[in-house]
Amino acid sequence: MRKEKDLLGFMEIDENSYIGIQTRRALDNFKINYKKVNIEIIRAYAIVKKAAATANFKTGKLSEEKMNAIAKACDDIYAGKRDGDFLLPAMQGGAGTSINMNLNEVIANTALEYMGHKKGEYEKLHPLEDVNMSQSTNDTFPTAVKIAIIKILRELVEEVMALQSALQDKEHEFADVFKMGRTQLKDAVPISLGQEFGSYAEAISRDRWRLYKCEERIRQINMGGTAIGTGVGATLKYRFQVTEELRHLTGFGLARAENLIDATQNLDAFVEVSGIVKTLAVNLNKISSDLRLMDSGPNSGLSEIILPPLQAGSTIMPGKVNPVGPEFLKQIYYKVLGNDLVLTIGAADGNFELNPMLPIIADAMLENLEILRDGIRFFTHKVIAGIAANRERCREYLEKCWSMSSVFIEKLGYEKLTEILKESFKTGKTYRDIIVEKGLLSIDEIDKIISENTTGARS
Repeated sequence: MRKEKDLLGFMEIDENSYIGIQTRRALDNFKINYKKVNIEIIRAYAIVKKAAATANFKTGKLSEEKMNAIAKACDDIYAGKRDGDFLLPAMQGGAGTSINMNLNEVIANTALEYMGHKKGEYEKLHPLEDVNMSQSTNDTFPTAVKIAIIKILRELVEEVMALQSALQDKEHEFADVFKMGRTQLKDAVPISLGQEFGSYAEAISRDRWRLYKCEERIRQINMGGTAIGTGVGATLKYRFQVTEELRHLTGFGLARAENLIDATQNLDAFVEVSGIVKTLAVNLNKISSDLRLMDSGPNSGLSEIILPPLQAGSTIMPGKVNPVGPEFLKQIYYKVLGNDLVLTIGAADGNFELNPMLPIIADAMLENLEILRDGIRFFTHKVIAGIAANRERCREYLEKCWSMSSVFIEKLGYEKLTEILKESFKTGKTYRDIIVEKGLLSIDEIDKIISENTTGARS
């Protein structure tokens, strides 16, 4: 065991442990059966620490030996070699201070080994004096969170693009499948199944654009602002240098916020991005609801489409297959809405120069991005790509539906159509059959009129 000291006193730490006294106290305090800090934050934080060490070296505050050792330690963390040392729960007090100290201690002890020293020999390289030089939790943690968000956001955009493409493929595949349109779940006028999928693709296209643009909102970072944005403890040269190092290490278009105090205390950018992500979830839920209804049956429901069978649907009803794909997306939608509410309340509860609720805000934001990314990937490849049209059922509803007859008014007139519909109701024949029997229109003419009235909605 090794003995470490902080402002509260002494504590014995396992001599083989890379964490130190600050992390141990946090683990003892925040004992909750909850998920750990998102590993993407840890990886992004390692980048931040490496950038800070490099900037401190280039501005003459940190020796080259220490800078190199810290950089190697950060590389190990980014590569996942130290994942087992980051066990703090995502929900915690302290505005992320425990997470920062966890990084500082693991980096320091790893760096000490690279320098040929033992863990805990902080007189050689210190978690705060060296690893945390020119920094505060209040500028490094938000920066790490934003880097993590940008990474996952870009991955989400890729999946949204793939979904849009898959929906457009179905738009073309189903262009000649005519069916009844519905308003308020009641029969309306005809539409093609392709047009319905085209409208889904259009909505997802808007989501794609919104997500692409919203990255601009979180590229502004407050590195160099330290505790409250005034930059105490950080030189002006460092403030500019560390941002440049972060741009280089991440490849992201990060920029130092014009007002570091504002960027430290206000988290409205997270709320804005969350709102855009929530909008995507809303569109996915609507599409999923439509697919469940169109797939319902097969004998007592609509059964206009056939969703790909993914698994058996019942332990007591043989042959039953459930629409688990759309149901999965709908549950992701519920979770996104809940996280958005948590995030919004958290962002509203900042006081004066800092919002201490950033740990739960970051967790909610990243969880939404990740479950949407993974859910959309599943939805695209296992659901949308395998959807088939039940052409016979679509035509059957089209021929039976009286409201469909409105497309023949120009050819047959209102009074003639009324007589035809009365006869259809009395005999059970479709109005289509009656029109053909009476010699009013041929089958080809009927199909042509239907086609003409279900085109032109999308150029």
